Amino acid sequence: MAPVFQKNAPDDWFLPEDARDQLRETFKNLQGQVVLETFTQTGVNDEFADYMLKFCADLDRLSDKITTRTFAIPSERAEALGVTAAPTLCLNPDDCHIRFLGAPVGEEGKSLITAIMLLSLGRSGLSDASAQILDGLSEKRLVQVFVSPTCPYCPGQVMSAVKCAIAKPGLVRAECIEMNENPELTDHYGVGSVPHTVFNEGAHEGLGLMPEERFVVELVHLKSAEDLLEEGALPGQEEGKSLSGFGTIEPGEVDLVIIGAGPAGLTAGIYAARAGLKTVVLEKQIAGGQVALTPVVENYPGFASVPGKQLMDIMSEHARQYVPVNEGEGVESIDMGDPAKGGPLTVTTTRGAYSAKAVILAMGAAYRKLGAKGEDKHFGHGVNYCASCDGYIYKGKSVAIVGGGNTALTDALHLKNLGVDVTLIHRRDAFRAQQPLQDSVKNENIPVLWNTVVDEIEGDGRRVTSLKIRNLMTRAVSDLPVNGVFVTIGQEPATGLAKSLGVDLKPDGFIKVGPDMRTNVPRVYAAGDLTGGLQQIVTAIGEGSIAAMSAFEDISHPYWK
Repeated sequence: MAPVFQKNAPDDWFLPEDARDQLRETFKNLQGQVVLETFTQTGVNDEFADYMLKFCADLDRLSDKITTRTFAIPSERAEALGVTAAPTLCLNPDDCHIRFLGAPVGEEGKSLITAIMLLSLGRSGLSDASAQILDGLSEKRLVQVFVSPTCPYCPGQVMSAVKCAIAKPGLVRAECIEMNENPELTDHYGVGSVPHTVFNEGAHEGLGLMPEERFVVELVHLKSAEDLLEEGALPGQEEGKSLSGFGTIEPGEVDLVIIGAGPAGLTAGIYAARAGLKTVVLEKQIAGGQVALTPVVENYPGFASVPGKQLMDIMSEHARQYVPVNEGEGVESIDMGDPAKGGPLTVTTTRGAYSAKAVILAMGAAYRKLGAKGEDKHFGHGVNYCASCDGYIYKGKSVAIVGGGNTALTDALHLKNLGVDVTLIHRRDAFRAQQPLQDSVKNENIPVLWNTVVDEIEGDGRRVTSLKIRNLMTRAVSDLPVNGVFVTIGQEPATGLAKSLGVDLKPDGFIKVGPDMRTNVPRVYAAGDLTGGLQQIVTAIGEGSIAAMSAFEDISHPYWK
């Protein structure tokens, strides 16, 4: 069957004007031709297929370097490529195996645009360390990354797979699978949290966003990095490198290293750079921190209501105009050197080392676990901590949300809006959340189990099936049938690096700082959720700016000498 060329009418655009303008500017750098082949089947995900066709048609119109072809399932072309899922998008299918199973119109759309750029430029985009590890691959690999439209971590994991497929087109096949449009595959691999990566049809699996080097190591060896470490088979281990230190880069000299790219870290980067300090912001995952996972922010000045990811994209883009923001680069250790002698401190990361005069800790806080029996066992298979990432999984299903603060109620409203049957479980008889959120929960008729705790999370070996709950007043124990549970009971500060430096902590475990954001250790500052107190975006921004100015003052006039 000959391909059908899908074209939108001259004024019938699918993408909004601002997105088209941005893409036109991006596509000016395209060099080689990129072919997008779409495959659809009548009666299968028709709405999503329509989205994909219109999206790809717009891309075709925005650059003469992009060509779109559409095919049906079944067809000779679909059979030749082995395409059976609808809709499917294949990139340069005659040269490599890079596919999107499901319409890439959510967060994964970023992966598609980046893949187009890399293919056109003829580059894999892998770091030198990752490329060196991948060179050791001699067997074929199929990498399937399961994603959801609202997951901000998914594009990074997809791009690691895409980069490997570009670097080794004869050995690596990469597929981005939108889980809701591919329920059979999703169920087959028991996907309950995204990104969920399946290597070679289950020979090895991974949950969450991995640093690129770790991703490549696990792709090559089909084992977790922890298992390889125990076996003494981790690349570079014979030289004494750490778990994540698969490769090194030449140390760089900077004035200031900021660890963490949430609101505090990004703001500190802006203020430090504007003060004339040579600065780098390091983030082990993606820029935005916890705010990027917040479905809706309603109390940030200037925005009556804004998705957390959109707000942090704006903030991140602003920061990058002043300072490099290195995502996927975690910090392993900090050596303070001898400040009395004027020597630099050394920040060692998964990719190399930085020689600096000062450091700002802005790593934020991580989700606090419930501590119930079965929580760890069922993580990723019904136990979740991020409603933005995993909420779509439970559309049309039932979940419990444990907690009574702003996050718990915000997540409950978000999931309710997605079509999820939500029940709130709170161990007290009143919420701690802001009154407008409480009013919204009441208006939405979301049921609440007061004075109740979760003792055990039960499952059938693949997914969560029920919760064993206990009423604290009556002591009655009962079973609550659910398909999943979201734990939203607060956060624990990421103080590992602070403790290693001898930084004083407050009784609640957060970092102790003065009004100038200085810690008790010279040249070390802290800002944002890591310092406790009122953990709000505006507070983190204020603390980040103060920390940067304190660092500038101290670098100019070292008080410790």
